[in-house]
Amino acid sequence: MTKLRPFCMPKWGIEMTEGTVAEWMVTDGDRVSRGDVICLIETAKITNEVEAEGSEIILRIVSPAGSEALPVGALLAVVGEDKASAEEIDAFVADYVPSDGGISDTPVAADPGANKPAPKKPGKIDTNRPISPKALDLAEREAVDLAMIEGSGRGGRITYQDVYQHLQPQVAKTWRGPLETPPSDLKVFASPLARRLAAIHGVKLADLVGTGPRGRISKHDVLTASGSVAPAAATVFAAEDNAPAIEPFDKIRTVIARRLTAAKRDIPHFYLRISADADALLALRKAANMVLAIKASLNDYVVMAVARALALHPGVNVQVHDVAVHRFAHADVAIAVASPKGLVTPIIRQADAMSISQIAAASAALIDKAKTGKLAYADLDGGTFTVSNLGMFGIDDFDAVINPPQGAILAVGRARREAVETADGDLAFATRIALSLSVDHRAIDGAEGAKFLATLKSLIEYPESLFS
Repeated sequence: MTKLRPFCMPKWGIEMTEGTVAEWMVTDGDRVSRGDVICLIETAKITNEVEAEGSEIILRIVSPAGSEALPVGALLAVVGEDKASAEEIDAFVADYVPSDGGISDTPVAADPGANKPAPKKPGKIDTNRPISPKALDLAEREAVDLAMIEGSGRGGRITYQDVYQHLQPQVAKTWRGPLETPPSDLKVFASPLARRLAAIHGVKLADLVGTGPRGRISKHDVLTASGSVAPAAATVFAAEDNAPAIEPFDKIRTVIARRLTAAKRDIPHFYLRISADADALLALRKAANMVLAIKASLNDYVVMAVARALALHPGVNVQVHDVAVHRFAHADVAIAVASPKGLVTPIIRQADAMSISQIAAASAALIDKAKTGKLAYADLDGGTFTVSNLGMFGIDDFDAVINPPQGAILAVGRARREAVETADGDLAFATRIALSLSVDHRAIDGAEGAKFLATLKSLIEYPESLFS
């Protein structure tokens, strides 16, 4: 008998609880080698490539691309070193238990509003219905009435998942089973949800014209083609009399909204503002870019100055976790980048130990990955401080929301010419940049934040000190 192995939803970082298969790079029966990309997994803000751990065969894909989000440990596919019969694979799928264990030993509380019979005591169940051994064991342990369960396995076989889901009435029943995707649709540019809906409604994506960004086929395109909505409902400007076209948050925007709301609600923000003369820094940048192998942006120099200031003021280089403050030896500076999936904050690791060329190269690489949707979890995990620069959009100054669990974020406005008074009382013009520091008052005091800003201002106004 062939030894089968589950290919499960991976877990990247302690905060990840679920993911979505964005795209399969293999099909049933394909043999892969170590390092081959098997699929793309989409989490809240990133899409990661999942590679094969060794030489094996993809025996069956269980969770199709574009289906609903699945919890960590969920079965995505069955793999093995050799081919296996359909019966062996069916039995493996039916008996699969997620790696985090089945259900709690605590009995499931009954819904007080539901008209249910009194629970039965655990005991042996005699049945002629096809049921997997683990499913039967769970049903006996939880005194489940098998008559209330419809088996989803081959020939109506009751699986472990069937019993487990029956014991969780609060979980909505969702469509399950393989989604048949025509080969011609596999390379069509479409959203994961559009692919799932197309499979459910029998719509061929290859026959559709996408109305989304860059011609991407959207949910509305599929629903319109299936007749589920009228064509006018998929048109943004179809509403009359200035009625709104309602666009619900997608998954990414929902996560962003939830995080921002929690940050403003739970973190006691206070703000410190200052401006710095940037003429010397701009002159240094212009001269340096003539000799450096890579041209550094003004923001790269700001990141360098921030990293040096954090090294001098470690009390600002912190994360806040509940009632504990985490302090770090190096400054991992995140930079806010607008991507197709919303605002992301990839991290320049140990920026305090980098040269300006290294910071410029790291920043350019992260921005490119963000704009092409190729950021990995490792690019976003952690960070001790964030720089959010909107100066390139003509914004004079603004206050940013702290990126938890970090303790502070710096908002950078545009460099603008202003009339200033010189030391001898004359009037002159200087290029100034507005800096606003948002601080978590639970971990950082006002004086500490003010000292950090004063050091940052000095580093910007006397940029030669960055290289001393």
